[in-house]
Amino acid sequence: MPSDFDKGAYPEPPRQTPAVDKQTALPNPALILSKLFYYSVDLPVTTFRDVVDSIRAKNKAVYYHQKFRRVPDLTECQQGDYVCYYEAEMQWRRDYKVDQEIVKVIQERMRACQQREGASYHQNCAKEIQQFNEVTKNFQSRCKYCAVCSFNMCGAITRWKCVSIMFLVFFK
Repeated sequence: MPSDFDKGAYPEPPRQTPAVDKQTALPNPALILSKLFYYSVDLPVTTFRDVVDSIRAKNKAVYYHQKFRRVPDLTECQQGDYVCYYEAEMQWRRDYKVDQEIVKVIQERMRACQQREGASYHQNCAKEIQQFNEVTKNFQSRCKYCAVCSFNMCGAITRWKCVSIMFLVFFK
């Protein structure tokens, strides 16, 4: 660098950012409104939500573990007790769906074993095949065909109707 350069032509940049020169002594209205909103709306709502969330976290119920109390079977309901009829039918339907899912799970296990073992699945998957046969037999025993009524007895009410008709036919 030459010794005769002009310092005024290329001044050095300032070392620190200069302070903002305030034009007025009044505070910023946007800052006031944002603080007012934060303390009057946002903070109370957030605090309330945090309190509610902490209470709900203690009493968290899992939706797929809903427990129903067992109700009397349809044969134990009093005549004309329609609420009991309804509860028994709904319980039977829930049990039926659970049994369907059990059959699906056991069937998937059996098919996976058959796929894994290949041609020798008869001897290597005997336990799974036997379990599947037992489960399907139990499931099919729930839903039988009524020869007297000529319909499938897939429901507590229909089973009760079929039993009543059979009783009237055979014990007249």
